[in-house]
Amino acid sequence: MPEQSYEPEGAIAGTGMGGAMDLGVSEAATLERTPGGPGGTGPAGRPRSLWSDAWRDLRRNPVFLISGLVIAFLVLISLWPSAIASGSPLKCDLAKAQDGAGPGAPFGYDGQGCNVYTRTVYGARTSVTVGVLATLGVAVAGSVLGALAGYFGGVWDSVLSRVTDIFFAIPVVLGGLVLLSVVTSKTVWPVIGFMVLLGWPQISRIARGSVITAKQNDYVQAARALGASDSRILLRHIAPNAVAPVIVVATIALGTYIALEATLSYLGVGLKPPSVSWGIDISSASPYIRNAPHALLWPSGALAVTVLAFIMLGDAVRDALDPKLR
Repeated sequence: MPEQSYEPEGAIAGTGMGGAMDLGVSEAATLERTPGGPGGTGPAGRPRSLWSDAWRDLRRNPVFLISGLVIAFLVLISLWPSAIASGSPLKCDLAKAQDGAGPGAPFGYDGQGCNVYTRTVYGARTSVTVGVLATLGVAVAGSVLGALAGYFGGVWDSVLSRVTDIFFAIPVVLGGLVLLSVVTSKTVWPVIGFMVLLGWPQISRIARGSVITAKQNDYVQAARALGASDSRILLRHIAPNAVAPVIVVATIALGTYIALEATLSYLGVGLKPPSVSWGIDISSASPYIRNAPHALLWPSGALAVTVLAFIMLGDAVRDALDPKLR
């Protein structure tokens, strides 16, 4: 049987904390291809897949290029902060409290005499780590549970739908204040665990809808008629065609998780000193906003640029994976 390329179709709604988003991936984009344009043929005369078309569009999208460069820089300084910032972010000198920019401290000093530049650089490691790990946990847990519910349906689907309704009814910030207020750990793991606990329902609903749409396609019915097992159908036929909406929403959600970590740390229930976090720095600099505004503006600006970069990246990926927007 000749190998054919299929793509899921349907509308996926939701970005949780990030707002609302509609994503549709039409199977007709694969069947109705024209040489030379989006969805055309490749160098060997074979139809290009959804992913090759998406990568081709992303490389020409200035929004993707700019956001990608910003994120690459953030990842680089997260892995090697000492490459651009000398000294320890925990080393403070009260004699320099609230001082402006000076040698070795281009961003000045905060109310405790800590180097704002060094703390801002090292704060990127915490934010990126929390955002990436929380997104991975949410994507894996939500995708597995949503895919199983969408594929098997029945009681499992009904139970999961009611459970997700319960989690959606919990305010995120209020839930963080309640759950994390009893945690004494000063590591990032409680914050990541909280985000996964309240974030998986969003991805599970998206994965469920994508799987329900994909399993109705003819190639899935043919694989089932040929005796393919449920696990093979899910992994080989449904998952590749249902993963695009999950990737888009997870990319946008990564930025919102970074903002959520900063919010919880600002409120005193997220990361706690001596951890270095933009949320902690913003909280500690707030009382000195009149005398030392630089101590507040630099970590706030870094947080805003980081969140914006991930949201822009998610928007670019969404546009590339949605044939209706081409």
